[in-house]
Amino acid sequence: MKTITEILTADVRSIVIGGHVNPDGDCVGSCMSLFLYLKKNYPELNVQVYLEEPRRELRFLTEAYEGTSVFWELPVNWPVPDLFVLLDVGTRKRIGVVGDLVDVARKTVCIDHHEANDGIADVNHVEPNIGSCAEVLYGLLDDEKIDPACAEAIYTGIIHDTGVFQYTNTRPETMMIAGNLMKKGVDTANIIYGSFNARSYVQSTIMGYCLSKSRLTEDGRIIYAQLSLEEMKEYGAAKSDLGEIVSQLRLTKGIIAAVFAYEMHAGAYKLSFRSTEDLDVNRVAGTFGGGGHARAAGATVNIPANDLYRQVINAIYDELEE
Repeated sequence: MKTITEILTADVRSIVIGGHVNPDGDCVGSCMSLFLYLKKNYPELNVQVYLEEPRRELRFLTEAYEGTSVFWELPVNWPVPDLFVLLDVGTRKRIGVVGDLVDVARKTVCIDHHEANDGIADVNHVEPNIGSCAEVLYGLLDDEKIDPACAEAIYTGIIHDTGVFQYTNTRPETMMIAGNLMKKGVDTANIIYGSFNARSYVQSTIMGYCLSKSRLTEDGRIIYAQLSLEEMKEYGAAKSDLGEIVSQLRLTKGIIAAVFAYEMHAGAYKLSFRSTEDLDVNRVAGTFGGGGHARAAGATVNIPANDLYRQVINAIYDELEE
């Protein structure tokens, strides 16, 4: 697929855009940038976005369209779209609230950058050597047709999956694209501040608590923090307040892996992994039925709280010994 226009055949009148569970900045940025691009340049199309509700710091991308074109759950009597576009999704089980559309939409397209992409759509445009789905999507759009709102969404997606250009997945081309987006008027300083630096009091206190109770393995190579529902309730914290904790753990000097686990509901934990170049956490997450990227991955598990640390640490060491 050379451009997005190749999938907009004459019989496409309605489009649904979806992403993965627990949508991060790259997922929300990619979904909203495609939505905004189509809305501006193809006003005759009926385009809707269905995602799980994202973290507060990403809502600036969606708030103007919530309830009219952007939805947090699929309605009971939803119409079958002509085209279903998945963004930043590597496997069927990672599809968010619109998973059923894969089997019923008249045509499906997946735009992604996960190496372990299952080829879940009719058309799969996957570029695993590119650091973010938003950057992959940019390559499929006509730069001259990207307005400031669309550029803002693409930029947000890129900085979230490259750690504001800190991670090794940042290419020279990534910086050139970011420069092009800046020329369109993107307020880069405010986006970076709002995404990574501005925290509510609850977010700051729960992060401080997690850092204070984190555990460092005896050899100093792995840092781990675990949070229960009871502890979240005590601090008045929601899932949306936890997004940057694993990234903060990753900054610990000398570690090769950071792991953050929080309880989603009784007995079920969400695992987030981050690593240096010495460890492929996508493979580690895969042992728990999850996945992602070599340096950032996740999984959802049903493991007793008192045994979770041991199983996670053992899985990391097993991978290191491979």
